[in-house]
Amino acid sequence: MFVKLTPQEIKRYNRNLWGIVIGCFSFFVLVLLCVNFGLFGALPSFRDLENPKSNLASEVLTEDKQVLGKYFVQNRSNVTYKQISPNVINALVATEDNRFFQHSGIDFGRTITIVFYNIFGHKQGGSTITQQLALNLFSGQERSHNPIKRIIQKLQEWIIAVRIERNYTKEEILTMYLNTVDFGAYNTFGISSAAATYFHTTPDKLTPDQAALLVRMVNAPSLYNPIRHPDNATTGRNFVLYRMKEEKYLTEGQYEEFKAKPLGINFHPTDHTEGLATYFRAVLKKDVQRIFQEKSITKPDGTPWDLDRDGLRIYTTINYDMQQYAEEAQREYMKQLQAQFKDHWKGFNLRKAIKNYDLLIDQGMRRSDRYRALKQHGKTDEEIKEDFNTPAQMEIFTWHGDIDTTMKPIDSILYSKFTLRNAMMSMDPTTGYIKAWVGGIDFKRYKYDQVRMGTRQVGSTAKPFTYAVAVDNGYSPCMRVNNVPDTIKGYGADWCPRSSDTKPGMLTLREALAYSQNWITAHVMKEVTPTPVVTLIKKMGITSPVPEYPSICLGTFDASIYDMTGAYSAFANRGLWTEPTYLLRVEDKNGNVLYENKARVVQAMNEQTAYVMTYMLKGVVEQGTGVRLRYKYGLNNPIGGKTGTTNDNSDGWFIGITPQLVTGVWTGCEDRDIHFRTLHLGEGSNTALPIFALYMKRVYGNSSLGYKRNVDFAPPKNGLTITLDCNSYDQQQQGTDEVDKKLGF
Repeated sequence: MFVKLTPQEIKRYNRNLWGIVIGCFSFFVLVLLCVNFGLFGALPSFRDLENPKSNLASEVLTEDKQVLGKYFVQNRSNVTYKQISPNVINALVATEDNRFFQHSGIDFGRTITIVFYNIFGHKQGGSTITQQLALNLFSGQERSHNPIKRIIQKLQEWIIAVRIERNYTKEEILTMYLNTVDFGAYNTFGISSAAATYFHTTPDKLTPDQAALLVRMVNAPSLYNPIRHPDNATTGRNFVLYRMKEEKYLTEGQYEEFKAKPLGINFHPTDHTEGLATYFRAVLKKDVQRIFQEKSITKPDGTPWDLDRDGLRIYTTINYDMQQYAEEAQREYMKQLQAQFKDHWKGFNLRKAIKNYDLLIDQGMRRSDRYRALKQHGKTDEEIKEDFNTPAQMEIFTWHGDIDTTMKPIDSILYSKFTLRNAMMSMDPTTGYIKAWVGGIDFKRYKYDQVRMGTRQVGSTAKPFTYAVAVDNGYSPCMRVNNVPDTIKGYGADWCPRSSDTKPGMLTLREALAYSQNWITAHVMKEVTPTPVVTLIKKMGITSPVPEYPSICLGTFDASIYDMTGAYSAFANRGLWTEPTYLLRVEDKNGNVLYENKARVVQAMNEQTAYVMTYMLKGVVEQGTGVRLRYKYGLNNPIGGKTGTTNDNSDGWFIGITPQLVTGVWTGCEDRDIHFRTLHLGEGSNTALPIFALYMKRVYGNSSLGYKRNVDFAPPKNGLTITLDCNSYDQQQQGTDEVDKKLGF
């Protein structure tokens, strides 16, 4: 039954209805104006829109412009529109905002009909891509679940979306969106990081099925995570492929083809403790921070740069392939060497066999994170010792991969002490550019960098410094010296070195260096005296203390791999020491240069001395302690080098030189009291040289690197005054002796 309304009642009803409509509209406009003027929270200015703030990872770039690693709070790297595959754009638009190229930031038709879209299976959200960008990039807040706040938030999104559309092209909006979107786990932000993390590729190479998977993760990264939920990820990917087919980005056949493919995940999570050059990246970060502080390099507003947030680009000299070869060579040989070490000590009573055993274990315990944590919780020393003697679940490092095991924490200290450490550095002697830096064996557990920060006794790798001073004073490598003990006096107590592997008789200086003979080296030191040797060592870049004592000729001082490798580069570079360099420049995210590095160059010795020393160092490889390079590893090209083995075989060294590359390798345990018990196993030719050999074989095997086997050290431009031909030298000496006899000398 209908009630008939009078004309007056109809008029009053219409007036009330329009009043409500106009009132609601006026209220909506008023609220919109309040939002626009920032009464419910400040909106970004035009300047903010031009320079959106986001945590942007700083990238470490190799000399061949590959990303070696990143520093980040959020693992985010920006790419340009041209660096994004059209497959990603098509997948995103088809799924998230199919009218993206038609609207101006707000799709009112989409907003009104979104309910119907979802009913019919399109499952699209109400926000356009531009609105999502506004929320993600500028609002600084998550979606609120409070209805009133969400309405205000939605209006803010609308206003910001319209402003974004006025200031940016569609391509720029898509690029910003894809650079800022969160892909959930593994600290992955932006399409570049997502492509690298899940497919180990770059955004421009993403295929339709890969793009579909990543786009589906945008709305629910955890639900569609392909590592944790592969079934959900497959379903989500196939839905995006369906939407791409519906929007005509894929044909029916392509849709069926890609839908049938496996996910094809190539998982590479980015972590500061993983990937290439972990030790190098840690050292580099501290150096950049120190340089910025010392040189007062700040942002235009005076605030300091933040490597974890400001998207800096740090250009280094590291070569990506060579870094990989160095780490591969280390892994390959250290597996074998660690097995030798384990077998070598098998069955021994370690407490009796190792000097200061109890002290070493106690020190290791007190330096551990576990000990510090227990101390912070107020545990007594007795309680801590009980804890360390109680079996616990733990993960330990092995060269065959990390393993979970049950072990007493005190036994894990011993295990760590008996784990051999190794480090190496490789550099171009002419430019000083460091090509590879391996600071240790496992950055996750042993963070101490042994290349730059660590110093160890250098052993016989110091001998060339003494011989170089002799050569500089006119000594020929062909000069013969009787290999007998020679005591040096005048420096406190009389000193005469031991010699564990003596070659009897008269040896040339070249042979003495090749066979690493201590007595002849001491004789040469007696002739040249320690002071000029120390002077040369300092000119060649050794920064650690070197006392003016005769024993330094046998390497009784400590030095870093960084300094020693740099020093040997002077032999290969015509006597010029070029400061080892690994940082080239730092740029901000817009390409403005913030810092540029220039290496120092010092004339450490004359060109002739340097060339004669390369000739002597080649003797080490041709006939001496480094001959294993030839007969075992087949490196018959011009290579010089020097092995080094310290007292009790605690440290093993090998520094190899070619005209194009100088590489230093060190191996030893954390504590010098733990070591190989025999020279045969503990000498540098067994503990360090093989890693150099395996590395160089890989380098030579990659012709694109430009390192050639047939390149030899160039003689001095003005010729030689020192005789290298020993037959000629012997004849000259015989003639001199005959003249001396005639003159009555």
